[in-house]
Amino acid sequence: MPFVTILPNAALCPEGAKIEVQTGEKIAQALNKAGIKLPHACEYNCACATCHIIVREGFDSLNEPDDDEYDQLDNAFGATPFSRLACQTVMGKEDITIEIPKNNRNLVTEE
Repeated sequence: MPFVTILPNAALCPEGAKIEVQTGEKIAQALNKAGIKLPHACEYNCACATCHIIVREGFDSLNEPDDDEYDQLDNAFGATPFSRLACQTVMGKEDITIEIPKNNRNLVTEE
């Protein structure tokens, strides 16, 4: 199985992490299952952009974003050309490295 390396995020993953994720699994659910409380105000329905991540390595191995995801990424705080919504991003067969931005659109946390 491929791995997701999560770069350090002071609030959600201070030390960073490396988790094994099944090919075909959505990144948001895999992170939350691993104990990384990624914000997800819309319950993974591609409606809020709070699960915004930046893919630092392995971007091309992931599924292609659809129009709804692109529309929501327009609202993501600090979006880059390598931004994705974790609730819509399906793990491919290659390892990836992601960054969870410090802030998100709604400035929400899971606590």
